[in-house]
Amino acid sequence: MKKTILAASLLAASLSATATEKTEVTIAGWGGNDVVVLNNLVKEVLADDFEEAGLTVKYQAVEGDFSQFITNSLSAGTAPDAFYVDVVFANTLVNSGKVAANSESLASVSSAVIPSLNSAFTLNGKQYGIAKDFNTIALQYNKDIFDDAGVDYPTNSDSWEDLRKKLIAVKDELGDEVSGICVMPDYARFAPFALATGWKPFNEEGKTVLDENFERAFNFYTGLVSEDEVGILATDLGQGWGGGCFGTEETAVALEGNWISGYLRDKAPNLPYGTTLMPTDPKTGERGNLLFTVAWGVNADGKNVEATQKAVEILTSQKAQEWVLDSGLALPSRESLSDAKFFEVEDSESELAKQVFKGALEGNVEPFAFGDYGTAWMTPINEALNSVLLGQMTQKEALKMAQAKYDALTAK
Repeated sequence: MKKTILAASLLAASLSATATEKTEVTIAGWGGNDVVVLNNLVKEVLADDFEEAGLTVKYQAVEGDFSQFITNSLSAGTAPDAFYVDVVFANTLVNSGKVAANSESLASVSSAVIPSLNSAFTLNGKQYGIAKDFNTIALQYNKDIFDDAGVDYPTNSDSWEDLRKKLIAVKDELGDEVSGICVMPDYARFAPFALATGWKPFNEEGKTVLDENFERAFNFYTGLVSEDEVGILATDLGQGWGGGCFGTEETAVALEGNWISGYLRDKAPNLPYGTTLMPTDPKTGERGNLLFTVAWGVNADGKNVEATQKAVEILTSQKAQEWVLDSGLALPSRESLSDAKFFEVEDSESELAKQVFKGALEGNVEPFAFGDYGTAWMTPINEALNSVLLGQMTQKEALKMAQAKYDALTAK
């Protein structure tokens, strides 16, 4: 009798252990601010969801060069089960064969994601990973400066020409007190203008051609400094970016993403500003924009691919993204959250986030990605912008130089 009772007890204990056994999934992301965000998300907000799915999720924060970390660890077979895939390096990682294509369950999740974000992580007809958040470029304007100049605020209806006229009017009224805009020799700030014309970084043959549409945008952008004299280089104001010029109230407008929000909150808490979408090309009537985005990718060589895909599904769930948005930490990838209450708040930060979010939904939107070339692809354009803005070359000379470099780069 005692042996029967003992056997029954051992069986019950075994069944209980089996029932509570969880699959461990390791995830890795950037260090810095992401550490607090992901720790709260994993340990508090989504704890019950992971428990119900039978998952134990362990988060690894990577300080330093994340792209180098993930490339090396994937090669060595020591990579985490899920990890950030920055859109800039997505092509390289996917072509390595180390990122798993989305399962059916993740395909279902992607149907709720902003379409342009899905496209950013789709290669050769397959999607790899789910975008977790994103940024685009928007236009911020200083209300006090426009009020002092007696000039109407920028609006979502403005074209490039409308913006140019308003900046000239501000400059005419306020003189040397303020500049119109810090013009950066940087593809990331210039690209929305080029893309608005219908130009694309790569044509059907995979070549980069700086055609007449690109030239029109290039001339407008650099002309703000060289011709209209409403633009100024950030370095001329002792700044390293447009947000710094704007935060010190030395420029009327800035072209930045949602990342400027925290900077202004800390450095210029009393600055009254508004935000609009990027202005339209007066010829095409279209907007252009860039997607700065990161996805959760799944390690194709991981031991628990199915469990990891479930973890990614939870990490990008409506619940998770609502919490991230309400915390003011990032812009969620789910399209339905465009109607979130967060965007209804009438303050500068919510308006900024709303316009940056809408930037992914309208016009010619391209990912901040350049195939196998990586960020080096931007160098000829950045050099051309810089040479014109510094008065070292004419616009035509700079474009001719850049085109020659692209011809050599894409000749293979």
